[in-house]
Amino acid sequence: MMNLYHSIQTNRSVPRMRTVHEAAEELRRMDEGTAVTEYHIRQLAINNIIPRVKAGKKYLINLDALIAYLADPSASELDGGTVR
Repeated sequence: MMNLYHSIQTNRSVPRMRTVHEAAEELRRMDEGTAVTEYHIRQLAINNIIPRVKAGKKYLINLDALIAYLADPSASELDGGTVR
């Protein structure tokens, strides 16, 4: 019998959710000279430009969506492709 964890793992990938601070740290690990700040990531989330989930007082950011947005802001589906 297949357990629930295995079923979820094989049927879809789990999003890499990070706090704003953790997302900024991940970006710094990828590019130590990045100019992207925690404030900027938070503003992208607050303005619904990148997907986020509110968990208590914190926002959880989908790291892959953040990276995709930073790679091509004009392709954003959430805000119609406009850069604010």
